[in-house]
Amino acid sequence: MKTRLEEMSWQEVESFLKDDRLPILIPVGSIEQHGYHLPLGTDSMVAIGLANDAATLTQTMVTPPLWFGWSPHHLALPGSVSIRAEVLIELAYDVLESLSLHGAKKFIIINGHRIVNIPWLQIASERAKRKLGVQIAIFDPAYMIKEIAEKLGFGEIGHAEEIETSHALHLFRELVHMEKAQDYVHRKKVHYHIDPRISNDTLCYIPMTAKELKAISGKSGGTTGRPSLASADKGKILHDHLIKRLVEVIEEFRTIG
Repeated sequence: MKTRLEEMSWQEVESFLKDDRLPILIPVGSIEQHGYHLPLGTDSMVAIGLANDAATLTQTMVTPPLWFGWSPHHLALPGSVSIRAEVLIELAYDVLESLSLHGAKKFIIINGHRIVNIPWLQIASERAKRKLGVQIAIFDPAYMIKEIAEKLGFGEIGHAEEIETSHALHLFRELVHMEKAQDYVHRKKVHYHIDPRISNDTLCYIPMTAKELKAISGKSGGTTGRPSLASADKGKILHDHLIKRLVEVIEEFRTIG
């Protein structure tokens, strides 16, 4: 059975949508610098990998990815592309509305761009739930690895650190250049933590400016964290855990009326 929307005919989509218990998966990521060692499309490719593997296991549908995200701070380095959040809200809503017009009632958005994409995805999803009467979940790996991250020895979430690098080594090893990986652990702030696993009191996340990122990139090439600790074995365990959780969410959605 085909699972990718772009490979299906309209009749095949019509047939799929007859069972409105099945959610449609929408992978969302970004095109932005990921240090010296990872490709610009890392976030999107992670979301795509998760979506495709889960769809194969559950025989649900995956839309083409939304490759671009909100990445204003990463414009400090070449190749990064940032789309305004207000534009992304409209884009995501239009995708949801288009599919809902044809009978889709359930969606799972798989976000590979972590906390930065969350605000506009929440706004688009809330509007779609309210106006279209659809059901939506946002699946984000940063929130779905709380139970396994410490077992794998992962440090705090940064950028292109051992978590992302391990996952990349599992999914697209040929695009990862570990010989170029540069560790950089910046000074911790007492009341500012972006990792969902951290239980400390914290201020809310605001992306740094391009100027601030540029200053860091001079020391790390754009990385924050310790990619040198990454491994493909950790990446496989991480990916398998995320797929297990994603399949569980899909199955839960099947039972929602």
